[in-house]
This record gives sequence, C-alpha cells and structure tokens, in this order.
Amino acid sequence: MAKQASKGRTNNTADDAAAAQVVGHVRREIEAGRLGPGDRLPPERELALQMGVSRPSLRSGLRTLHAMGIITSRRGAGTFIVDGPPQLGKAPLEFLAALHGFTMDHMYEARRMLEVGSAGLAAERASGEQLAAMADEITGMFASLGEAQVFLRHDLGFHRAVAAGSGNPIAAAIIGTLTEIIWETGRINLAGLRLRESAETHRRIYEAIRARSPERARREMSEHLEHAHWEQVKRKDKDPRKPASRPR
Repeated sequence: MAKQASKGRTNNTADDAAAAQVVGHVRREIEAGRLGPGDRLPPERELALQMGVSRPSLRSGLRTLHAMGIITSRRGAGTFIVDGPPQLGKAPLEFLAALHGFTMDHMYEARRMLEVGSAGLAAERASGEQLAAMADEITGMFASLGEAQVFLRHDLGFHRAVAAGSGNPIAAAIIGTLTEIIWETGRINLAGLRLRESAETHRRIYEAIRARSPERARREMSEHLEHAHWEQVKRKDKDPRKPASRPR
C-alpha cells in the first residue's frame, strides 16, 4: 500500500512537471513572436510530440493556460491564443475572493482606484474607434432601459471600453476581469436600480472623454462610482446618507 501511494505521488509530480513544461513552451513561443493573438495551436498529437509530453499532460497544461486566460477553445476549430483586449483569468481572483472574503466595499474601492485614473487617461489617449465603442455601449444602455440584465451588460461593456481607451493594457485587463466577476457572480443588485439616471451618468463620462477633458472625466467617473457604491451597499443597509449630486 505504501509503495502504491509513493508511486501515485511520483506520477502526480511528473504530471505536474509535464503540465508546467507545456505552459513554459507556449510562453516561450509567445515571447519569441512565433505565437501571437488569434493564432491557432497545432493539433494535440503534433503539439504533444513537439514537447515530448503525453497527451494527458498536454491537456493538463492547456487547462492551466485556459484558466490563465491565455488560450481559448472553439468547437470544431481548435485551440487559439486569445485575441482582442488583454484579459486575466478569473479563476485565481475568484479563489482569492472566496478565501479572503472580498466584499462589495473592496470591489468598489479597487474599481475606483483603477477606473478614475483610466477615465482620465482615456480622455487623453482614446482613439476614434475606442470612442465609437463607448458610444455604442451608451446607445445600448438607453435602448435597454426596460431590460435590466441587458442594460447591465452594456454598462459593464462601457467600463471595459473606457479601460481600453486608457491605453494601459494592465489596467484594462484588471478592470475587465473585475467587471466579468461582478457580472458572473451576480454581485450587482438590480432591484430598484434607476436605469435612466445611470445611463445619463455614463453619458456624462463619455462626453468628458470625447471632449478630451481628463479632469472632468476623472471627476465624472469618481462621482459615478461613489453613487453606484451607495446604490448597491448603503441603500441595502438603509443608510440615508446618499451622495450629493452636483448641479447640472
């Protein structure tokens, strides 16, 4: 029995090492420029032969890369390096949230630190295409005032578009991950949410960015997140201290 347990541990260690070899191989291919966004990986059999690992070990490594947000699988087409804006895998942050008990207060504090700065940078750096993406999400919000879930998807899409407009891929990746976690875990309370008022605040952020006014963009984003935090947390606790709105 002891020999079997020892053998099992040895096999697991070997499998882990082989999976790490897969991750390291793909990273080196990306760093060398032989793989890039949107590129298709070779078929499993060919890839396993290239790396000198078994197909089960290859699949274990690919699962790790998928959890990291590096690759994506398309049914019938194969496995690809992710394309589009950079994204971080949600799984590590979700585990940390469960382990350390991240609260909505933590979530909004992190968002405010990142998104206020990103809005200011977007006012300086956003391209015409990125401004158009923000405008499309605003249009989607106003078109879905009667459908809260659809509205929320456009809301979060707008925040990702602003983050992309900042020109900082690290901030964009973190913000994108946070918004996905908020959406998937249902941590936004839609009950009583005033959608038209929310759409108007997003439009003011967009107008400040389009006007190339970093200071105004930061102020509008800060006020929006402060108000959104109150709506989600303070209102739930029946806290009467609603943030004051500036005259418009």
